[in-house]
Amino acid sequence: MAEPVIVVMGVSGCGKTTVGALTADRLEVPYAEGDDFHPQANIDKMAAGIPLTDEDRLPWLDTVADWLVDHQTTGGVASCSALRWAYRDRLRAKAPNAYFVHLAATREELLRRMTGRLGHFMPTILLDSQLDTLEPLRVDEAGVTLNALQPPSSLVTESVDYWIADHR
Repeated sequence: MAEPVIVVMGVSGCGKTTVGALTADRLEVPYAEGDDFHPQANIDKMAAGIPLTDEDRLPWLDTVADWLVDHQTTGGVASCSALRWAYRDRLRAKAPNAYFVHLAATREELLRRMTGRLGHFMPTILLDSQLDTLEPLRVDEAGVTLNALQPPSSLVTESVDYWIADHR
């Protein structure tokens, strides 16, 4: 069986970091927080309430894709919003075995989570732009959409189980 190369995706507040880190722990593979790959200019822009453009996102996506490539033989889990089909296609262009776990939640729940977290650069004012940008996984994309309202431990189990089932 191939090593898992999993991208936990979705809008801000869906639980990417928590589920991604726990999934990596469960699989005993490295974890990368996609936000850590943003250049400071992107962080400053988002912190100011300005949505990123494709021009802003593409170099960041390439950096995330490079990390995935570096972990193809060892396995790895990364969190990355990967909101559009084109963004996921860009990640897959370098890491064709990437498997996407989309964590979906209601706007109200996402807003509640974002309001309750401390120290994150993403303001709640950008939530609607992210939801407008989000393109759900297509049938032909390797991955699964999960209800982010479930406990993180359940989401990890489902993520791993779906990945295993798809890689038999």
